[in-house]
Amino acid sequence: MMLKKFILLFLLITIACGDSKENNVTKTEENKTLLVKADGSYDKIPLEKDTIVLKVMQTRVKSLSSFNSIKEGLEENIKYMEKLANQAQTEGSKPDIILFHEFPLTGYSSGTRQEKMPFTIEVPGPETKRLGKVAKSCDCYVIFGSYVRDAAWPDHILSINTVLGRDGKIAKTFWKSRNIKRLYKTKEITTTTIEGVRDAYRKKYGIEEEFPVLQTEYGNIAVSTVQFDPFIYAAFAMRGTEIMFRTATLFAQEDVVFTAWSNDFYSAMANFTLPVSTGYNAGESIIVNPHGEILAKHPSKEEDGIVEAKIPIAAFRKDRTIPNYALEMVKPVFEQYRQEIPINHLDVEKDKLPKTGEEMKMLFDSISRYVPVKTAD
Repeated sequence: MMLKKFILLFLLITIACGDSKENNVTKTEENKTLLVKADGSYDKIPLEKDTIVLKVMQTRVKSLSSFNSIKEGLEENIKYMEKLANQAQTEGSKPDIILFHEFPLTGYSSGTRQEKMPFTIEVPGPETKRLGKVAKSCDCYVIFGSYVRDAAWPDHILSINTVLGRDGKIAKTFWKSRNIKRLYKTKEITTTTIEGVRDAYRKKYGIEEEFPVLQTEYGNIAVSTVQFDPFIYAAFAMRGTEIMFRTATLFAQEDVVFTAWSNDFYSAMANFTLPVSTGYNAGESIIVNPHGEILAKHPSKEEDGIVEAKIPIAAFRKDRTIPNYALEMVKPVFEQYRQEIPINHLDVEKDKLPKTGEEMKMLFDSISRYVPVKTAD
């Protein structure tokens, strides 16, 4: 009995020491990397023009699982993207940045992890190469979201936004920061986010890539698929984001408006279209300024089209600092808060990854820090 107690005590001490060591490593990395400047300034490169033109592509979504073959589906979807991009070049003002929605290439596919995996793309891959030609031909940035597979993350389905530069090459990729949780009663979203594998992600890409900002000649930009998460967008704003591109599906207008307003940046949301009869909050893609004013909005939930706005980026940038937050005031509360689901919850062997949304919910319920376990409203 004494031996068992000794072993148990040893294990507890080992785990505690391990956690302490890991936390110390994390703190050291955080302390040695400058993520936010104390004087309110932020890094940027010179602008090429005073005003830029942003166009948001509101398009239908066709899942690869609905086609006779994946090849056929990708070909049809990419041709449609090319068609809309060409339309954006020939109608109205010439675009400097074109934004597509969350999955114009792959659509959404249901099923288990292994059933969904074929309906993903690789980045870089043939699709980014082909869309890169679109970006180069129109001399503009092209942004789009997609479900992605990556050999470095076997069996993980990633939600990634890709930014293609004016030269046709990949300028930046943005992982989704975290998934919304407890949205459904019987399941959870299974895609892998930074939060789900935070320590492994940080080790591989660096802490500065958790909230990356791409400095361009058209302004500092970032891309995200996160919804209803003010802390995530505040972090992007602190890092110097001037234009926040969003690709979340079936968004809430209030979320986009308030997020732009409270973080003092321009923002655009690209949504896909669905028939009104489905009851989903599709369409109505918008562009919002830092005062929460809607600069442009598509009037339809089910019709494809292009939303356009001009952004006076030079005037906006002049004498600008990062936003004022009450961080020192709320810090005592924030330090004691513990989120329900711990980070790194998907940093497991690939055979242990939840195969379905239902299994993901079972995982969350088993590791929840809350009593009683939080559920969907």
